[in-house]
Amino acid sequence: MQKVTVRDVASVIETLAPLAYQESYDNAGLIIGDANMSVTGILVTLDVVSATIDEAIASGANLIVAHHPVIFSGLKRITGRNYVEQVVIKAIQSNIAIYAAHTNLDSVPFGVNSRIADIIGLTKQQVLEPVENQLVKLAVFVPTEYADKVRTAMFAAGAGGIGNYDSCSFNLEGTGTFRAGEGANPFVGEVGEVHREQEVRVEVIVPKPNISAVVSTLKHVHPYEEVAYDLYPLLNAYGKIGLGIVGDLPKPMSESDFLQMIKERFGAKMVRTSPHLGKEIARVALCGGSGASLLGRAIASGAQIFVSADCKYHQFFDADNKIVIADIGHYESEQFTMDIFCEYLSKKIPNFAVLKTKHITNPINYF
Repeated sequence: MQKVTVRDVASVIETLAPLAYQESYDNAGLIIGDANMSVTGILVTLDVVSATIDEAIASGANLIVAHHPVIFSGLKRITGRNYVEQVVIKAIQSNIAIYAAHTNLDSVPFGVNSRIADIIGLTKQQVLEPVENQLVKLAVFVPTEYADKVRTAMFAAGAGGIGNYDSCSFNLEGTGTFRAGEGANPFVGEVGEVHREQEVRVEVIVPKPNISAVVSTLKHVHPYEEVAYDLYPLLNAYGKIGLGIVGDLPKPMSESDFLQMIKERFGAKMVRTSPHLGKEIARVALCGGSGASLLGRAIASGAQIFVSADCKYHQFFDADNKIVIADIGHYESEQFTMDIFCEYLSKKIPNFAVLKTKHITNPINYF
């Protein structure tokens, strides 16, 4: 079997959930370990605790892939005074690497919130809070007869998507001029002579994580020795990326039937709710983990209920008889993240041991 390194696994995960999409407060990525270390096995978990390290050692795995970063804020000392420091010490002593994909996995298609929406059975899914400042417009000038080739290559590299459409571009024909200097090897024209060439200005939208691949591809397929292109940052919201999901139920349900359904599907011991409104549930907004900050978005979306976790006492007042808040618990809302990791890694790195933890790391119990 071909050698697989920690860096290889990280690269695979970041294809699904680029680090550029994590929130500013987050700490996703390689938390502990050597990126060049050969991986003997992968253990997938929601949280990393001491028992997780023991399980990895027992199973022969030396890489733990988690949703929650075990180191979330800075450590000034590592003395074992709390569970985070204990995990760090044990992982380093045991040569266990730890990688986390957190809010970046929350924000992408087929990520955490999409999985929650699928489990509920929502149709017509849309991102509840799309990100901004994550798109650029790339404009490049191409000889007319090469425009199709360049466009197609950029599309394949990750450019040209707008909403549910792909292969999107704008094209404007014109005339380019240039003069090749000494040492140049022009594709057309002669050294020392001004040349006029019929060209097409091709414009495409590129998500920021794809810029490097698209520009590299562009330079590879473009016929000119020096490629003229521009990158313009855009303020547009990126509808495919962001926190939360809103969607429709296949058939409306009563509040009590819906709450019973999510309680069963997420294995929640209890669901904390704001006052019921006596309305049928047809449209559902959700956000895995601590999503109370998206309540205003949920109300604006026209949803009758907002499914999330970690809502504080006073935040339930903010429902204001406009929506029902259903707090199903942090672990309960994100537990299926482990399945996302297992399925994706097993598909991208076949014939490699990817194990799902047997430990329930939920620190909250109900009496």
